[in-house]
Amino acid sequence: MSEITTGPPDIDVLVVGGGPTGLLTAVELLRRGIRVRVIDRAEAASMTPKALSVWPRALDILQDAGLAGAVHRESLRINRLSYFSEREPLASFPLDEDTACRVLPQHVTERLLAERLAELGGKVERGVRLLALEGVDFSGDLAATDGVTAVVELADGSVSRIRAPYVVGADGAGSAVRGQLGVGFSGSTYEMAFALVDARTEGDLPPDECLFYQAAGGALVVVPMPGGVHRFLSVMPKGRREVSLELMQEILDERGPRGVRLTEAVWQAVFRVHARHASDFSVGRVFLAGDAAHVHSPAGGQGMNNGLQDAQNLGWKLAAVIRGTSPAALLASYGTERSEATRQIVRDTDLQTRAWVARSPAKVLARDTVFKLFDRSGVVSRYYTPVMAGRRLAYPPARDTQRPSGPAGCRVLGRIPGGPKQGAVFPRRAALAHGISGPGTDPHAWTLVLAPPSDTWRTEAGHISARYGQLLRTVVLRRPESAPATGCRRAGYWLVRPDGHIAAHGHTADLGRLEAELKASLTARAATPEAT
Repeated sequence: MSEITTGPPDIDVLVVGGGPTGLLTAVELLRRGIRVRVIDRAEAASMTPKALSVWPRALDILQDAGLAGAVHRESLRINRLSYFSEREPLASFPLDEDTACRVLPQHVTERLLAERLAELGGKVERGVRLLALEGVDFSGDLAATDGVTAVVELADGSVSRIRAPYVVGADGAGSAVRGQLGVGFSGSTYEMAFALVDARTEGDLPPDECLFYQAAGGALVVVPMPGGVHRFLSVMPKGRREVSLELMQEILDERGPRGVRLTEAVWQAVFRVHARHASDFSVGRVFLAGDAAHVHSPAGGQGMNNGLQDAQNLGWKLAAVIRGTSPAALLASYGTERSEATRQIVRDTDLQTRAWVARSPAKVLARDTVFKLFDRSGVVSRYYTPVMAGRRLAYPPARDTQRPSGPAGCRVLGRIPGGPKQGAVFPRRAALAHGISGPGTDPHAWTLVLAPPSDTWRTEAGHISARYGQLLRTVVLRRPESAPATGCRRAGYWLVRPDGHIAAHGHTADLGRLEAELKASLTARAATPEAT
C-alpha cells in the first residue's frame, strides 16, 4: 500500500461516519461556515429503512437546518398510539401537533441530509476506513495540542493522513473512533431477540396509528410507513433464529389485528437489543456522537432522534469555539448535557421494553392496570407523550447564575414536568414567532429575551448585551404574551442559546448574573468572523 502524507490542515472538523448523526453534524457546521470533511467506510449509502420515527424535537432541528419541506413531503404523520393486551383494547393516546411523530425511514433521512450537505458544498467520501488516530491528548486541556491526525485507508487501498483540529466519531455502535480512544461502552443486552419485517399488506390497518399488541407469547408492534408499507416488530419466538414473511404472519395471526395478510416483504432482520453508554463522550479534541456514544432499545423510536440531538448540540458548540466567539470551555458541556439526556432516554426505553415483554400474571396485571388508568386520566397526553416528543428535555444547569436569585415562583414552576426551566428549549411557537429559532435565523446568534421591563432596566440590559456585538440579539415580549410564553409573570430575561435551549433566566435584580453567564459563554465584543 502506498502512503500519502497530508500537509497543514485545510479543514476544521473531520467527521467519521456518514449516517444521520454524522451528516447532521456536518450540516450544522457547514451552515455556520466551518470547513468539514466527512468520511465513511461503506462504499455506498445505506438503502435499509432501519430507524423510522422522527419526533417533534428532532423535526425542529431538521427544520432549522433547512429540511422541513423535504421531511414533510417524504414522511407520514402518526396521530395515535393504541395498546392492546391479548388483543383486548387497553388504551389509546392521541398525538397533537406538538407531540405527533413522523415516520421517515432512515435511508430517506440520510438521503435528505446528504442532499442538504451537497447544497452547502459538502459531500461524503465513501470507502474510507479509519485505521488509527494519532496525537490524541488525554489531559482534557484543548490547548495542549492543535489537532489530531487520522490515518485512513482510501477506496483504492492507499493510506492517507488527515490532520484536523477536531474529530467527531459518528461511526456507529462498533465505532472505530471509540476503539481508538479506549473509551468504555458499558451496559447490558436484553435476553430476547427481535424479529422485524417491513411488508405490504392486505386487510384493514389504520394509516396513521401505531399499534402495540402485548401477549403472553411476546409483543407485536405495527407501524405504518410511507408507500403503503407497514413495519411488524416482534419478540422472536423461542427456538426460532431466522425471520421470514411466513413466521411474521404466524405471529400476526396469533397476537395481532385479525384479517391482515402480509403479501410482500420489503425488508426483514433479526437483531438483539442493547443498552450501552460510552464512559466519555469526548477525549481531548475527539468527540463521540450517535450510536458511537450510546445504543438502547427501539421502544419509543428514540435512537436516531437522540443522535440528531447530539449532532445539533455538538455542531453549534464546535462552530462557536472554532470561530472564536465562545471559549473552548464551552465544549466540555457537550458530554455533560448529552450524557444526561441519554441516561434519561435509556431509562424510559427500558421501562417500555420491560412492559412489552412482561409475562408473569402479576406483571401483566400491573401493566394492564396502569395503561387503563393512564387512558382514563389523560396523564399520558399531559406528561408522557411530550417526553417521547422531546418536549421535556432539559439540560441540568452547571452554575447557580443560570437561575434567578432569591425565591421566585418560576423556580417552583420549573420543577413541574414541562414547566419552564434552565436547560429546556424555549417554547417553540414563541421562538418561531419572534425569530429566536427557525429556518432562516442567524445560526450563530444567541438571543436575550426581555419580558416587559421598565425602560430604565431595558437600557441597562442593553449596555450589557452591546459588549457582545452581532452575536447577541434582543427580543422584547409584550406583556400579554410574556407569561404564557415563559411561565414567568415577573419582568426579567431569558438567555437563549443558538440551539434554542435556555442558558439562563433571571429577573430585574439579576443583571450581575446575566453578565456572568454571557462572560462564561461568549467572547466580549465578538462580531461574526469568518472561520479560520
